[in-house]
Amino acid sequence: MLLAININNTQIKIGGYRGQDLLFHWRIATDREKTDDEYAMILRELFRHTELQFAQVESVAISCVVPPLTDVFDRMSRRYFGVSPLMVGPGIRTGIRIQYENPKEVGADRICNAIAVFEKYGGPAIVVDFGTATHYTAVSATGEFLGGAIAPGVGISVQALAEHAAQLPYVELVKPKAMIARSTVTAMQAGIIYGFVGQVEEIVRRMRAELGGDATVVATGGWAELILDECHCFDHYDPLLTLEGLRIIHERNRVPDTAEDPKPKAPASQVRRRDMGQDSL
Repeated sequence: MLLAININNTQIKIGGYRGQDLLFHWRIATDREKTDDEYAMILRELFRHTELQFAQVESVAISCVVPPLTDVFDRMSRRYFGVSPLMVGPGIRTGIRIQYENPKEVGADRICNAIAVFEKYGGPAIVVDFGTATHYTAVSATGEFLGGAIAPGVGISVQALAEHAAQLPYVELVKPKAMIARSTVTAMQAGIIYGFVGQVEEIVRRMRAELGGDATVVATGGWAELILDECHCFDHYDPLLTLEGLRIIHERNRVPDTAEDPKPKAPASQVRRRDMGQDSL
């Protein structure tokens, strides 16, 4: 069994794969202060809940954008699973060209998303990942990572308002009944939620135009469901897209590379658009 671990600033996504089949997936909070032993104990309880054992883990693949936790999870993998983990980063075979001025600046999660979206939906494509930051990633018709945009995430926008505006409180992010709000709380909810809807629609519109006017747009990330129903630009919602990219990278690093310039294969079949419910997990 492959244990795929995607470590982001707010949450850690964990998935178990047998071949291409997803056996389970969990989310836990990211805590930079936790040790490898503490994370292992959290995973042990989750494994017990699913009636699995650590001994069933044959390999571990990790994408991490929180540098202090890279060594923590490396030690945990070696100590508790007895394997050397595959860390997404320089030197790892991804099968994707990165058209960035400095490829080392690209977050591992964005690489995973780009690989998975092209493998599942073809190209050109745009991934909107609603995490601590909102990442917009563009993939070419031939599967190249072209770049994108990065904006503050939904959660940290709420936090910034509450911390820097003395009379504004922390609010629960739920959709207000009307755009013209009649209380401070609902006014903040309207401004934040529909402000993000406008941001997403406009950035996707501009990126689609630069890609030639026709690109598949996929939403993922922890905050996606809050925005999803109000946006009209998405073709698919794929909450576990990053884990799927990790699985694909793991597979590509198991097979010897005989090509001088590996390129991702085109999808075997065309995926229907506007079928968000079918693609949800």
